[in-house]
Amino acid sequence: MNTENKTGLEPEQEQQQTSAEATETLAQEADTAGADHSEEMTSEDSDEVSALQAEVEQLKAQLAQKEDQILRKIAEFDNMKRRTQRERIQLFDDAKMKAVADLLPVYDDLGRSLQNVPEDTNAAFADGVKMVHNKFSSVLEKMGVEPIDETGIPFNVELHDALMRQPAPDENTESNTVLQVLETGYKLGEKVIRHAKVIVSQ
Repeated sequence: MNTENKTGLEPEQEQQQTSAEATETLAQEADTAGADHSEEMTSEDSDEVSALQAEVEQLKAQLAQKEDQILRKIAEFDNMKRRTQRERIQLFDDAKMKAVADLLPVYDDLGRSLQNVPEDTNAAFADGVKMVHNKFSSVLEKMGVEPIDETGIPFNVELHDALMRQPAPDENTESNTVLQVLETGYKLGEKVIRHAKVIVSQ
């Protein structure tokens, strides 16, 4: 007795159809699994990219901090260098002023000696003293030392030390005018080494 074929197809054709349907089903399942795996990989990749970006931002912040620290150190070094240079110049100027102040009495004595040379003094000796005085003057000039010995100018407490006040010699001389310099003063740049001792008008 023959079994009835409900599909109306030959057994071979029915087997081929069944095989094709099974293959299509497997392909669909494979596509679904691949899509799920792709979505899973995409999520993992996104998390990894976010982590890398966060790390990059952190490294940028650390680099900026280090750059700021380096710039601050450079600025501190420059300030210290300038301060040290100013202090060194100040020490040099102070030492020079002290040396000049110690030598000025000797220079004054040479000048007074030249102004009061006795008539019977040996000419060669007087010329020698004058030569020493001139050399002394040249050295002071090279050092930047300037005399304060001008008369007819207003009295300046920064430059002068008034020892005496006298009536003005004429009507054109104003009060507090330097009439006479009793002892020359000296200055080095803007700093006074010794005030000039003067007589001023009343």
